[in-house]
Amino acid sequence: MPMGHTATAQAGSGGLTATEHRLANGLRVVLSEDHLTPVAAVCLWYDVGSRHEVKGRTGLAHLFEHLMFQGSGQVKGNGHFELVQGAGGSLNGTTSFERTNYFETMPTHQLELALWLEADRMGSLLAELDEKSMENQRDVVKNERRQRYDNVPYGTAFERLTALVHPDDHPYHHTPIGSMADLDAATLEDARTFFRTYYAPNNAVLSVVGDIDPEQTLAWIEKYFGTIPSHDGKQPPRDGKLPEVIGRELREEVREEVPARALMAAYRLPHDGTRECDAADLALTVLGGGESSRLHNRLVRRDRTAVGAGFWMLRLAGAPSLGWLDVKTSGGVEVAQVEAAVDEELARFAEEGPTPEEMERAQAQLEREWLDRLGTVASRADELCRFAVLFGDPQRALTAVNRVLDITAEEVRAAARAQLRPDNRAVLVYEPVESAEPAEEAEEGAANDTDAHEGADK
Repeated sequence: MPMGHTATAQAGSGGLTATEHRLANGLRVVLSEDHLTPVAAVCLWYDVGSRHEVKGRTGLAHLFEHLMFQGSGQVKGNGHFELVQGAGGSLNGTTSFERTNYFETMPTHQLELALWLEADRMGSLLAELDEKSMENQRDVVKNERRQRYDNVPYGTAFERLTALVHPDDHPYHHTPIGSMADLDAATLEDARTFFRTYYAPNNAVLSVVGDIDPEQTLAWIEKYFGTIPSHDGKQPPRDGKLPEVIGRELREEVREEVPARALMAAYRLPHDGTRECDAADLALTVLGGGESSRLHNRLVRRDRTAVGAGFWMLRLAGAPSLGWLDVKTSGGVEVAQVEAAVDEELARFAEEGPTPEEMERAQAQLEREWLDRLGTVASRADELCRFAVLFGDPQRALTAVNRVLDITAEEVRAAARAQLRPDNRAVLVYEPVESAEPAEEAEEGAANDTDAHEGADK
């Protein structure tokens, strides 16, 4: 039977609680009761993402996420969608650098169905994994790449900057979507080996949040997941550590058919889960988090050299986090003019730090975002899994708000001074070019993509 303990409400958790349990096969289980509405969220995180991939087989984690919706031992074809949606629920899955997750939100009385479906995938997917499903989902993922990356303005910016800011042999050098060549090269045996290595209960965290009976929920989890064998063949991901500062500016110019010139940049920031990361997040919020931010006020409202300016953080635990700057210029404004203004604002902020009003507004903004995530059963289930997988402690999700509110203005200024500087960034400059010939019609079938889930590589 499952072993576990019950957590009492922690200070700053808003009264939210979570209990933690572990099955004999290693599956970690986190439960959080919330009887406000008669729904329950199931979230399953596997500790595998694109950072676990090897050169020549990029995109395999994301491809396998799609294969998990292709049927399993007792559920054929598209049955997972049909059963969940037929029961009034919703489901999806996503892949990132650091994890792959699957999730359902169900009416309370259908919770057992969601648990059975996830257990059937974990325990018996190989029974249905064949060449036909492999080819089907390979085509879906390649089509997704075309639609989201290759055939949209600025679509490859994330991929280009990620490759630019990380060394060639770094585990975060490539994005989860993978390359077309590697997707073509992936074999059925690659997929089977991937499943055997990573899709094991001792490499996963299952959270259930909502209008649940914890005792009954644990009994179902033991019934459906408890007999799935563990697996010890997983290798740890390659070391993602890097110097705190790049040491020089990295730069690339892209000439493509885009609506306007653009300045994009990635700054190396502290690892997720640290106080320094929270301070950097507040700095980016003051500088580029919405229409009240410094960069928006300077570039869009005052100078009118840009139509949009944003600065946000991609939190990473196994490598330095990244601060993403995105500015689209207005009219015929040159990127150099916008870049000079950005650097001026960053230098001023590093010298002066945030005003009391800016600090209060930024902390309120991040507090609201955190409370929104913890306020819905689906988002809370996801955060409990995230903190369990990446930091070993799901309880930290319930007190994240306190940590943001505890940061001082001096810490925010210090974060900006240490890392928001020209020698710590990769820069991407877009220069528009006119098409040499009329645009070709979209590939046949692109509008009829059969991929029922998003499969977002966020």
